[in-house]
Amino acid sequence: MIAKNAAGVKLICLASGCNVVYGAGRMDFLVLAAAKPAIGYTRQGVDFFVERLKPLGKVELRYVKAGDSESVSRRLLEASKGCLRIAMDERGQNWTTREMERRVREWQMQAVKHVAFLIGAADGHTEELRRECEHVLSLGRHTMQHELALVVLLEQIYRVHTLLAGSPYHRD
Repeated sequence: MIAKNAAGVKLICLASGCNVVYGAGRMDFLVLAAAKPAIGYTRQGVDFFVERLKPLGKVELRYVKAGDSESVSRRLLEASKGCLRIAMDERGQNWTTREMERRVREWQMQAVKHVAFLIGAADGHTEELRRECEHVLSLGRHTMQHELALVVLLEQIYRVHTLLAGSPYHRD
């Protein structure tokens, strides 16, 4: 079924939920992180947002084996081949939620099919990984534990999906 949300954006409703359709179609998000969260509250946060994202679109969370910065960066690059890559790094640009929404809409208009967010281990990313990514994005100016960064990123992806779907979750 095809419908429009309150903003007049075309939606295509599939069995798995509604996905915004622009240009050539639906875009999938891949979140790659070094190792599963070990801290209880971060595991709960990850589970919470993964569950909330299910009806809104295709968002896959995958973990790569932990290790030193070089080996984790190599695994993240390998696992994200064919995707528009975004390295999560404190040295990156600091997008607002609306800026992230605008970029997602642009990528969809450009028929980008796969976007990967890369979260490294405690040592961070290598310079090579940052160079290989189309964007380097920060979740804030402070250094953040990678497990907490995963929760914050998933919440922002959820927030952008609700904006695209015309949901009142986000408040400017």
